[in-house]
This record gives sequence, structure tokens and C-alpha cells, in this order.
Amino acid sequence: MSRFCRDERAIEGLPVRLVVALVVGVASLSLMLNMLTGVEGLAVAELDVRPEKDVITPGSHELDLVVVDPDGDPVPGATAVVKSGSASLAEGVVTAETGDRGVASVSIEPSLLAHQQDGTVVVDVKPPAGSQYVDRRGNTEILVVRGAGE
Repeated sequence: MSRFCRDERAIEGLPVRLVVALVVGVASLSLMLNMLTGVEGLAVAELDVRPEKDVITPGSHELDLVVVDPDGDPVPGATAVVKSGSASLAEGVVTAETGDRGVASVSIEPSLLAHQQDGTVVVDVKPPAGSQYVDRRGNTEILVVRGAGE
């Protein structure tokens, strides 16, 4: 026992072994996480909306909204939901489903309060049922700007 206490070499290899174990562990974890993100059941893709016009004036408008995936490809079967932001919509909430080209056509009539010079209309997306899509981040808002002649 006394011989073990006097041995100063026992700790020499420990830091090197810890560093090697840490590097191997991090590399293994990275490899496993990379494999998991490739699994179709766990991967989700964020949807975005690209309005035909992102700046309009108060009044009646027909707009095409293109719902796209992260690669910019159109997403059929999604539902675009248009609602009031800081600008009001006469209709309250307007919904439209995207067709084969990922386009949803909506009719909206935004308005601004008397003291407002601009406001926004918010567009959300409900992904197609049973798909691997989500809409967690904010989408492009449509800016409503009071024209000079109003």
C-alpha cells in the first residue's frame, strides 16, 4: 500500500486518456446526430409564403400567395391564412388552399385607421395534413401603405 502512495507516475496517462475519450465521444455523437437528421420520420421542413405583392394600398385586392418549402419548391395542399395585423381586414380572416403549383388566391380588403400611414396584414400557413412540414417562424407580412391620393 505504501508503495502505491509513493508512485507519482499513476496520474501521468489520465489526462491524455480523458482527452482521447472526449474527442471520440464528440465525434460519435456528431455522427449519430447526423444520421438521425437524415431519417425521414424525424425531419421537418419549415414553410414560407411568398406574396405576389408585399406592398399594397387600402381597398380591395386579389392576391396570389405561393407556399414554398426550404428549397423554394411549391407546396400543394397547404392552407394560407390571412388575418389582420396592424392593418384591419374587412373579412376578418381569409383562407385559401394551395393548388398543384402551390398558389393560393385570396381576396382581401385591408383598411387603416385615420391616423395610420401604414400597417401590416399577417399570413400564416397550415401545412398539408400528414406532411413533414411546419410553420413555426413568421412569414412575409403584407405591408399596407396609405397612398398620396387618399
